[in-house]
Amino acid sequence: MSRQPDTDERPIHPDLPDEWPIHRDDSVAFGLRGWVRWGWRQLTSMRTALILLFLLAVAAIPGSLLPQRNLNPQRVAEYFRQYPDLAPVLDRLGMFDVFAAPWFAAIYLLLFISLAGCVIPRTWRHAVALLDRPPAAPRHLSRLPYADRWETEATPAEAVAAARAELAGLRFRTETDSPDGRSGSWVAAEKGYLRETGNLLFHLALLALLFAVAAGALFGYRGNILVVEGDGFANTVAAYDKFDPGRVFDPRGLQPFSLHLERFQASYITSGPQRGQPQSFQARLRYRPDLESPERTRTLEVNHPLEIDGAKVYLLGHGYAPTFEVRDGAGRVAFSGAVPFLPQDQATFTSEGVVKVPDAQPKQLGFSGFFTPTTVRTDRGITSSFPAATDPAVTLLAQAGDLGLDGGFPQSVYQLDTRRLTRLKAELLRPGDTMTLPDNLGSITFTGYREWASLQVTYDPGRVFALATAALAVIGLVVTLGMRRRRVWVRATPGEGGRTVVEAGGLPRADAGGGFAEEFSTLAGRLRSVTRAETSRAEE
Repeated sequence: MSRQPDTDERPIHPDLPDEWPIHRDDSVAFGLRGWVRWGWRQLTSMRTALILLFLLAVAAIPGSLLPQRNLNPQRVAEYFRQYPDLAPVLDRLGMFDVFAAPWFAAIYLLLFISLAGCVIPRTWRHAVALLDRPPAAPRHLSRLPYADRWETEATPAEAVAAARAELAGLRFRTETDSPDGRSGSWVAAEKGYLRETGNLLFHLALLALLFAVAAGALFGYRGNILVVEGDGFANTVAAYDKFDPGRVFDPRGLQPFSLHLERFQASYITSGPQRGQPQSFQARLRYRPDLESPERTRTLEVNHPLEIDGAKVYLLGHGYAPTFEVRDGAGRVAFSGAVPFLPQDQATFTSEGVVKVPDAQPKQLGFSGFFTPTTVRTDRGITSSFPAATDPAVTLLAQAGDLGLDGGFPQSVYQLDTRRLTRLKAELLRPGDTMTLPDNLGSITFTGYREWASLQVTYDPGRVFALATAALAVIGLVVTLGMRRRRVWVRATPGEGGRTVVEAGGLPRADAGGGFAEEFSTLAGRLRSVTRAETSRAEE
């Protein structure tokens, strides 16, 4: 019968000391502390950091493929109209506000923790390594991947001193077995510390870049506003159509500027296969950086923002705002002004909008319709053939009744609640035309149009820091790819006939890349030369 091993016996191994701890069966159990340490090691490994970086890049793809609410809410609304079944599903997944989605923030935070836990200890170890001296020469230099051997008539001390001087001149860090460096039997040299320095600089800069982006998201803000020609706004929260502050942003920190849109001008290609494509968008602005500053002017263009006290004003889009005059049944002017219509077709700028007249008597009036800059009639109805306003017209459907504005529920200014409205009539109006409503309910006159510009104001306090850290990351990457870490040893020993045997060996790091064989051959030739030069000086 075979003997069962005793669980209290020590494992039999010649290299284990007598005090080696006894391993019982219960010692292999992984407690909570062990699982936490294992999880931390997995999270802070470079492999995990690379996986998280890849996931972050993949997670950002929907933000570039799908319209984002904070950048262009009009395109998001258009996407909902084009894909009524798919859009709600994507919306629940946060695809129209990717960079504010919880899952994106989770990846971002995990990447930040992973890089911090990986890079900071490596930085400390590298700082310690920078203070260390090159290791002593191995006993058998001939066994190294790169080795050479020659003889000289110089003494061992002279050969080592000459080799050390040559290596130091090539910017190697050197070390000998002699305190004074002149009477040693070997010299150790190492070069390429900047490779690891560049690698750490790259990762530290990447970590700082994440910090800068996070700081901008916490302490910055972003606001969107639609401004019609002839109107303006002051930089207050109430003035924005959409305002997204950082989590710790204080609205009292808004820059006290104001601006006025004098004129918006757009030009388009008029012929050829690219007919209708935009050539330029320009918004003529008047602005004041603060209440006490004089008024200034600026022409705002796409990708050329206006910067005011750290905040940037971008031109995002534009459209048309038809102007109307509405009279009620008593003949009084119940509404007069411009109403922004939202583009439904970016190629022709056929735009949709509504006019709400809650003060009309005896019934409230509502109008919904389309503005066509270059109006044409087709088999499918009235549409626009060109984005510029060469033949503007508006097609309106008049309705009367209760607009539902007194129900206590918010309404969109671009939509009409038709549940308690009665349709009256529809007409095509050109500038100056008037549509008279039945039952003596009033009239509406299409008086013309103005253009509007969609502006975005952003404040990102981490922007400059992010740019600087991105530049440092590139520098670190260049240094990492351009440097190679390698070690060289030279030993001089007495030989036969009073001559000195000089051995040289080289060892590149595993990540040093190719090219070391040629470098070592050149270096060995220079070491031969300097030892022989030392011999000639000794003979003199």
